[in-house]
Amino acid sequence: MTVKHYCMVMRINIDCSGCYRKVKRVILDMPELDSHLLEKQQTRVIVCGRFIPQDVAIKIKKKTNRRVEILDIQDLSEEIEDQKPIPNNWTLLATQNQIE
Repeated sequence: MTVKHYCMVMRINIDCSGCYRKVKRVILDMPELDSHLLEKQQTRVIVCGRFIPQDVAIKIKKKTNRRVEILDIQDLSEEIEDQKPIPNNWTLLATQNQIE
């Protein structure tokens, strides 16, 4: 499976603040994750980045010793490729100055 840009929703049993800190520490130590959201009340964790979803779930399970259930996986690679990069105003000004 190739590494693409994914957004994954997982259910992890977060009972107390210690469990919350443990899960947060493990997620912050993963360089392949761009962003994350921990919902303590709904016991859901949402992560986005360039990764293989099953590998991230397995890493979290091994490091936290918690059951991890994948609820949803969204492939965002097509959406990112379809969007054209917005040019920076500084680059536009620099190219205009070079032309003049």
